[in-house]
Amino acid sequence: MQASFERTSWFPIMLRLEGARVLVAGGGNVAANKVQLLVSTGARVEILSPTLSPELERLVADGKAHVTRQDATADNLSARLPGCRMVYLATSNRALNAELSALCQSLNIPVCAVDDPEVSSFITPAMTTRGAVQIAVSTGGAAPVLARRLRAKIEEIMPAGLHRLAAFMQQSRVALRTRVPDSAIRRRVWERFLDGSGGPLAMAGNTQAAQNELDRILDEGNARTGEVWLVGAGPGNPDLLTLAALRLMQDADSVLYDNLVGPDILNYVRRDAERVFVGKQTNNHTLPQTGINAELIRRAKAGERVLRLKGGDPFIFGRGGEEIEALVEAGVPFRIIPGISAANGCAAYAGIPLTHRDCAQACLFITGHARADGTLNLAWETIALRSQTIVIYMGLTLVSQLCARLIEHGLPADWPAAIVEGGTLPRQRVLTGTLATLPQQVADNHITSPALVIVGEVVRHRVISPPA
Repeated sequence: MQASFERTSWFPIMLRLEGARVLVAGGGNVAANKVQLLVSTGARVEILSPTLSPELERLVADGKAHVTRQDATADNLSARLPGCRMVYLATSNRALNAELSALCQSLNIPVCAVDDPEVSSFITPAMTTRGAVQIAVSTGGAAPVLARRLRAKIEEIMPAGLHRLAAFMQQSRVALRTRVPDSAIRRRVWERFLDGSGGPLAMAGNTQAAQNELDRILDEGNARTGEVWLVGAGPGNPDLLTLAALRLMQDADSVLYDNLVGPDILNYVRRDAERVFVGKQTNNHTLPQTGINAELIRRAKAGERVLRLKGGDPFIFGRGGEEIEALVEAGVPFRIIPGISAANGCAAYAGIPLTHRDCAQACLFITGHARADGTLNLAWETIALRSQTIVIYMGLTLVSQLCARLIEHGLPADWPAAIVEGGTLPRQRVLTGTLATLPQQVADNHITSPALVIVGEVVRHRVISPPA
């Protein structure tokens, strides 16, 4: 499985506009908003309009923009286009904007007809700025109000002193590059600086104290030492990632990920981290476990910070214990970040409690993997108990055999059972029935992996949340 993304026809970039000619057709408030953004970049802004709003008149009077007091016709625009880096069309006439946009695109000049992405070759995102730090949010023109709401959320969490931090880091770049030529080690220096006291000191404007902290980190030495991070990615919904998992996903040099780690989760991994799929499926192991262990060790000893990303929790049927034992034997340092298990996450999203004081005083996790001869060798006498919930991982293929064995060992045929397909994801489906009916329900509804089986009276206590 490789990471995939929703298709979009818009590609985000940052343009250097200092000294570049930018033409804005239109003289109203909409045009004024764009001119305000442009003048802050140092662009040479030219306005084409016979009349200007008071804000634009002020900008022209202050020498921050220039105006040609003509109608925004095709002829007048065409005369101003040579040498233009980009064009904004902000007249109140959509048909005229579309005509002028076609003219610009025929000359390969980037053009934005404001609030009309269909005829534009670029659009302006909703932007949040703290000095050199800029965050842009775009919906590709599909939902501008949503983009503005997201920008407002970002504004709330961006520290006011972020521009001072960015300025400090910019001023320190040349000296740090000279002192630490290795780019990977430099990145780790900055990460330690930001994760420690250096970032807050720089944001507060305490430049000398921030410099002292940076020097301290450098004096401690920053040899490129490798490490393995065993991280649980949860049951599939990115909202269920832990904060610790998110931070390490952004710091890793490489990531080895499993079959149950979907593209929505991988989107949170640092873009330039190397991604290696090592997933296992029934009778189809991309890399055997010994090979995965060896690869973790090899990469860590080469100095990489290796993210071993597993679906659910790494220590619940994730073979995390085997990998940790191999790392210990090889002397490789590691960290473990637990994740929300499939049992917890899928049951919760399905509205099924795993325990209930009236009927389930225990919860048992088992795996439905079969032996080589296709049979299940489990301690059925301790499993088929009425007083506990049974959660079966990887039990889809053998669901008929599982249900039959539970009935054979004492549970009634009408004992409640459920299966959760794609738990916590938008495509989640939940089927409830009994040990007798569940196998046929699975077949009739074409249930596919990943799917989790839950057996016990707790299924009768399922609650479906009302729509928000």
